Amino acid sequence: MLPILKNIISRRPTEEISLCDPEFEAVGRELKTAVDARMRRSLAIRELDSGSDNATEIEINLLSSPHYDLERFGVSFVASPRHADLLLVTGAVTRNMEVAVKKTYEAMPAPKYVVAVGDDACDGGIYRGTYAVLGGVDAVLPVDLKIPGNPPEPIDILRGILALMTG
Repeated sequence: MLPILKNIISRRPTEEISLCDPEFEAVGRELKTAVDARMRRSLAIRELDSGSDNATEIEINLLSSPHYDLERFGVSFVASPRHADLLLVTGAVTRNMEVAVKKTYEAMPAPKYVVAVGDDACDGGIYRGTYAVLGGVDAVLPVDLKIPGNPPEPIDILRGILALMTG
């Protein structure tokens, strides 16, 4: 019984873990200011997978996790392109997805922005030149910004969106 009480009362010898990423916070605050100025207080993002390996999607999904919580900076993900201001496209555009990618873009209201996220979306990546792939997103849509990486980290995606909003 004594060891149990000792464990409850005594201080644990564990290290302090910082739950805050100062760099992400700083970029996020800059993004909020830019979104407020350019998009009138909010930015709606539609994510579109045009033939990726899902590595980039995992990083994009992390932006909505409690650790990053992108919505506190005025940026949210939406289910419909009809509500979106920005289209995040991941993966090389396959021949089977060409029509869907174009229809998604056409369904967006103006002004609309397109961001290619990940090496595959930027230039086709390792699938470039194969029979089933048209190439990067710019082979099908006008791309406003490319965020390279395989996959890019959440902070890099946030920096890219900030560059688009301030540029």
